[in-house]
Amino acid sequence: MSSAESRTNATALPIILGLALAFTVTVVDPLVLSLNLPQVSRALHVPPQVVGLLGGAATLVMATSVLAAGRLGDSVGLKRLLMLGLVVVTVADLLSVFSPGYGFLLAMRFLAGLGMTALLAVPLALLKVSVAPERRPVAIGVLMAVDVILCGVIPTFTGWAVTAVGWRFLFLIAPLLCLVSLGLTVRYIPESPVQQGRRLDVVGVTLIGATLLALVVGLAAAQNGILRPETWVPLLISTAVAVLFVLHARRTPEPALDLALFRSAPFSVALAATLTLNFLIAGLGIVLGQFGSVVLSLSPESIGLLYLPGTLLIAGAVILAGSLIGKYTPRPVMVTGLLVMAASGLLLAGTAGPTMAVWLLVPTTWLCNLGSVVTSASVSETVLSQAPPGRSGTVASVQMAFAMTGAAFGPTVYVLLLDFFFQRQWLVDAKSRGLSVARAGRAVDAVRSGLAQSPGSTVYDSNLLRQASGLDLGLDFAHGLRLTMVIVSILPLVVAVLALLLMPRRKEPMV
Repeated sequence: MSSAESRTNATALPIILGLALAFTVTVVDPLVLSLNLPQVSRALHVPPQVVGLLGGAATLVMATSVLAAGRLGDSVGLKRLLMLGLVVVTVADLLSVFSPGYGFLLAMRFLAGLGMTALLAVPLALLKVSVAPERRPVAIGVLMAVDVILCGVIPTFTGWAVTAVGWRFLFLIAPLLCLVSLGLTVRYIPESPVQQGRRLDVVGVTLIGATLLALVVGLAAAQNGILRPETWVPLLISTAVAVLFVLHARRTPEPALDLALFRSAPFSVALAATLTLNFLIAGLGIVLGQFGSVVLSLSPESIGLLYLPGTLLIAGAVILAGSLIGKYTPRPVMVTGLLVMAASGLLLAGTAGPTMAVWLLVPTTWLCNLGSVVTSASVSETVLSQAPPGRSGTVASVQMAFAMTGAAFGPTVYVLLLDFFFQRQWLVDAKSRGLSVARAGRAVDAVRSGLAQSPGSTVYDSNLLRQASGLDLGLDFAHGLRLTMVIVSILPLVVAVLALLLMPRRKEPMV
């Protein structure tokens, strides 16, 4: 390696680290709150109907406004917007430490979500303008490796700290990461070219935000029945507003989302992949929470520890994936990552049972996380390569919008499938034991009533499960889980085939 290359790498490292810390905040901040939401709810006397909103407020804001943030970054400067987002998150979380009640904390969660929208939309776009194209795949791998390590370590550390000093400690994690990121951003990251004269498509941004908001509301309500008006009315509104946006985008010179991007097969496949990987990751969290607590009687701390083993191996794998993307193309890496995620689901489908060894959940979790970050690295390189000059923020934010949509779909679809297959299994169980459907139904109604009505907190009550005398609901639930995992594992296989067929092949090795 020449001295010039060494200097380039030395300059790139603080850039990557600063962007990685900013991006990690968007994952870690909502995650540590969700994991410790019971403690916060008890301390602030949060009403049950507000708990889900409190846990998902920041994510909801990010989902509905990420496209606007990307476009705004291109107009005012990506670095400037990132620094503003870091400051907003820091202030909001520090104020959250002193929350006198849940109303104040909820307001701060919305404010933090607004700041995290910039942290979600901007880092990958800034990576494109700050790092040479030939080094970008490896830089993406390093960024995601930092994210993997911190997301593996911080939740476990936070759980212990909350037990020792209290829930208010939760809101000191993000400010610490933000301040370090802010220092690196100010010193090392260059400002992106600003597109003067570009107007923000306010109507388009509003339509997209309304589409995603109605979609999230409808999906959340679907957990309590897909035929209820609370479910199909928001979903119908989401579809109608999406159609309005398409009509608007075709008539607008500079729409919030350029539909011409979808004419690129690699771009479309990459978005399908990012939606899939976030769908599977979010769904697996629901599966581990329900199956682990209901059937295996694991504590939340034990379930959280399932994510920790192999973290360093995953970090090393994603850096290697970035190197392979640079040497070849994103195609083989994307296909491999999707196949690994499918293998994770099929492994759980083949091993799930009421008496299974807990250690079998570790490779399932590890494979899912490994496949997700490897796939994400190839997705990010594919999407960024499609970004025209001056539009990195806009294009990168499209990837994040699809990621947030997949994360919203995952828990709801998994719960619907689990509930459907669980019902089929306990009906068969009741018939084999000579129990009437009415009697068996009364026995499992308690289990169904344990379903929370808000996304991010959907769990079965394990104590209620044991009250269903006469039925082996643990085995029934395990069978339902197996069928669920087989069904959802088809999705990454389908996207892998599309990537294999539609993504460009390697032509010449990169020198």
